Amino acid sequence: MRAALTRLAPRFRRPDRYQVVQSLKAAAAAITAWALTGWWLEAPMALMAPWAAVALVQGTVYRSMRTATQLILMITAGTLLAAGAAAITGNTMTAVVIALPLTALLGNLAPVGGQGLYAPTTALFVLAYGSHSLPAIGHRLLETLVGAAVGIAVNAVVLPPVHSLHAGRLASALPRDCARLLRDIGDGLEDYDAQRAEDWNRSAQDLLRSMTELYVGRRWDSESFRLNPGRRLRRTTPAPSTAWDVVWARVSNRLFALTLTLWETASEQRGLPRPPRRALEELGLLLSAAAEVCTAAEAVMAHGADEEQHDRRNAALADGHRALVVMKGQLHGQAPDVGATLGSLVADCHALLDDLAPDEGDAGVSPTRGREGGSLS
Repeated sequence: MRAALTRLAPRFRRPDRYQVVQSLKAAAAAITAWALTGWWLEAPMALMAPWAAVALVQGTVYRSMRTATQLILMITAGTLLAAGAAAITGNTMTAVVIALPLTALLGNLAPVGGQGLYAPTTALFVLAYGSHSLPAIGHRLLETLVGAAVGIAVNAVVLPPVHSLHAGRLASALPRDCARLLRDIGDGLEDYDAQRAEDWNRSAQDLLRSMTELYVGRRWDSESFRLNPGRRLRRTTPAPSTAWDVVWARVSNRLFALTLTLWETASEQRGLPRPPRRALEELGLLLSAAAEVCTAAEAVMAHGADEEQHDRRNAALADGHRALVVMKGQLHGQAPDVGATLGSLVADCHALLDDLAPDEGDAGVSPTRGREGGSLS
C-alpha cells in the first residue's frame, strides 16, 4: 500500500487559482439552479437543472455557450427518442432496447464532442423513472434550459476565465529554459557520457513539449476573449506575439537535433566517433554564447528592449560566430566518420546562431508586440 501511494503521490498536486475558482463557480451554479427549480419552482425533476449548470461552467465563456447548444440538443434528442420508444412499445425494457442504440449512435455521430454522452444517459433517466409523459418532457426540457442559463451566467459574470497569463508565462519561460540547457551542455562537453547526453536530449524533448503546450495555451487565450463580458475590465499587459513562438520553436528543434547527435557519439551502440577535443572546446564556447543570447532575450521579455541588452546579445552572437569559424576549420583533414559527426554539429550550431539573430523587424527581437487588448492577467 505504501509503495502504491508513493507512485500515486506525484500525480496529486496543489490546485492552482484557476482550478479553485472554476470548481467553486460550478458548485455555486449547481446550488443556484437547484434552488430555482427544486425549491422555488418545486419542479418534479429538478435534477436536470444543476446537472446542466455544472456541465456548462467551462474554461471559456464562448465554450460555455457552444457546449450549452450541444448539451440541450443531445438532452432533447435523448428525451424525445426515449419517450417515443416508451409510447410505441408500452414496455420499459423494450423501449430501452430501442432507444439506447439510437441515442448512443446519435451521440457518437453528431459533431458535439463529449456532449454526445448526454443523449443515451438522458434516455436512461427518462425510461428508468418512467417520466415520459408530455408534461414530464416539458418539465425536463425547461429545467435543462434553466440550468444552462444559470451555468452560462455564473461563468460569464463571476470572474470570467481569461487564459492570457498562462500563455504569457509559457512564452516567457522558453528563453530561460533554452539558456539553462545550453549552459549545461556547454559546461559538460569536456567529459560527457551517454547518460548525461541522454539527459540533455530529454531536456530538449521537454522544450518541444513546452512548445506544444504553448500552442494549446495560445488557442485558449484567443478563445477566452470571445463573448467574454469581462475582457475590458482586466488589467492589460502586452502579450508576446506569435512570431516569438516561431523563433523559439526553431531553437528548440535545433537543440533537440544537437543533443541527439551528442547522445549518439557517447553511445557505444551507435559507434559514432566523438568530435576532436578542440572542436568540443569551441562547441562549448559557442553554446555558452548562445545561452547569453537567450538570457538577453529573457531580459527583454521581462523588462523591455534597451541598448544594454542589444549590445549584450550582439557581443554574445559575435563570440558564437568566432567559435563556429574555428569549428568549421576543424573539418579539414578529419576521417570520414569524424567529419560526418562534426559536420552535423556545425550545421546545427550554424542554424542555431541564425535563429537567435532574427531580423530587426521580427517580433523575436520585440517580443512584447501582441494582440490589441491582450492581457497577461
